[in-house]
Amino acid sequence: IEDISVQSSTVETELFPLGALDFYTRKNMGWQYTQEELDKWMLPTRGGDQGDYRDGMQEKIHNVIDCLRTEPRSKRAIIPIPFPSEGSKTVNWHDQGQTKCCRELHLYIEDGQLKCTGILRMQNASIFPKNIHFFATLLEHVGRELKMPVGEYTHWITNLCHDRSAISC
Repeated sequence: IEDISVQSSTVETELFPLGALDFYTRKNMGWQYTQEELDKWMLPTRGGDQGDYRDGMQEKIHNVIDCLRTEPRSKRAIIPIPFPSEGSKTVNWHDQGQTKCCRELHLYIEDGQLKCTGILRMQNASIFPKNIHFFATLLEHVGRELKMPVGEYTHWITNLCHDRSAISC
């Protein structure tokens, strides 16, 4: 995706009107939201535990910014999504909170731009608008902190299905 700006990455759908996109992005960024917003927008069909990326997100973002400020050529600026507190040795495929769709965001500087590759084990097409809005917001935030323009984003997925009704996603 050559233009991953929030403006270009905001795609409203019936499942994700603008209010839902903004809510989920703030939630996953670890930013504040109200109980009223949670009650209004939080639905299992919008991602459930598999789409909850917020645990430790602010610390992970700070780590990426520190990494790229300290060593701009580094390829170690990652935001791991799975197993935020338990560790991968306790993985349980029955626990959707552990089997998150997004596995890692790898941020790097190339050609004077902040770029990113997202690695996903699964992408529900109906949930893509939520994911891309969150990733775009995260990249714009990191780019502002680094005083660097955001370049391209690569969305690498292993499996694609239409929506959350797909079996074994």
